[in-house]
Amino acid sequence: MDKYLIIATHPDDETLGAGGLMLRKKAEGNEVYVLNMTHMDKAYGYDEEKINHRNNEIQKMIESYNLDGYFNLNLKPSGLDSYLEGDLLQKISSVFNKVQPSVLILPYYKDVHSDHRITFNLCYSCTKNFRYPFIKKILMMEVPSETDFAMFEYTFKPNYFVDISNYVDKKIEIAKVYQSEILEHPFPRSEKNIRAYATNRGAAIGADSAEAFVLIKAIE
Repeated sequence: MDKYLIIATHPDDETLGAGGLMLRKKAEGNEVYVLNMTHMDKAYGYDEEKINHRNNEIQKMIESYNLDGYFNLNLKPSGLDSYLEGDLLQKISSVFNKVQPSVLILPYYKDVHSDHRITFNLCYSCTKNFRYPFIKKILMMEVPSETDFAMFEYTFKPNYFVDISNYVDKKIEIAKVYQSEILEHPFPRSEKNIRAYATNRGAAIGADSAEAFVLIKAIE
């Protein structure tokens, strides 16, 4: 049995990037956890109605995956660069040590959103084997509307695929829980585009549907 920890910079990233993997790994008897970095808060200019709505969406997501744990750092959206790096590293390290994941899934290091890039850098700093020996595999996921805008030589080039043919419909159902984030095509985070991603990645491995990742490190 493995412990999977998916790092979501914003709520919905976990589902867009690794929802099928999460469903499959839970069905296979593994433990699945999510660490979410940013969240709506009155201090960040969000009203109570929006905050409550987002909290309800997150709770539905947690229940849909039957997560073994959900951690929310409640940091400012589009504001990770305003914090002291040392403070954020301490928070992230605390979660890593509590969960002790064997598989870590991070945002792509060249996503166009600065929060995603900062999240990657912070979390990757917490993967040194002499401090976190429980981490045996590190993957980067692709998130529509962020990863697909990486510049030229930094285009996402997957080398690790997970067959999610039996889980793609459930993944889309969970994605639609985030009502304000999943809009109509041609918006990148649309049901049609999520399925197109899965179909395209599936074709690369001879499957109906798949999710693609970049493998950074694997220890056997």
